[in-house]
Amino acid sequence: MTPNYDDLASRFRALAHPVRLQILNMLRGGEVCVCHMEAAFGKRQAYISQQLIVLREAGLVETRKEGLKIFYRLVDPTTATLLDAALGLAAGDTLARIDTCPCPRCANVISEDSLTNRR
Repeated sequence: MTPNYDDLASRFRALAHPVRLQILNMLRGGEVCVCHMEAAFGKRQAYISQQLIVLREAGLVETRKEGLKIFYRLVDPTTATLLDAALGLAAGDTLARIDTCPCPRCANVISEDSLTNRR
């Protein structure tokens, strides 16, 4: 079977940006909202959204809306394999709680540190 070089080139173009690689690396850990990416990367929401548009148009990510929050997830298994080869297996802390993040995951999760400090 001959590879589809146009699709492959499109995937590599989408991967050829440091912030898009950061986003995809984070998404290897599971679904993430835009505000979490904003807090994690220290970038403006508009800039992150621009990068997410490129990834969505390339077919690498999909969205889910919950109220006002938009969540993204990695849906392309080939890209996941490429990321594993380039970056190693996904670390367990890619979705760590961020104190400055208002997303549901960060707002509702009690960190181990806060539990330890209560004792």
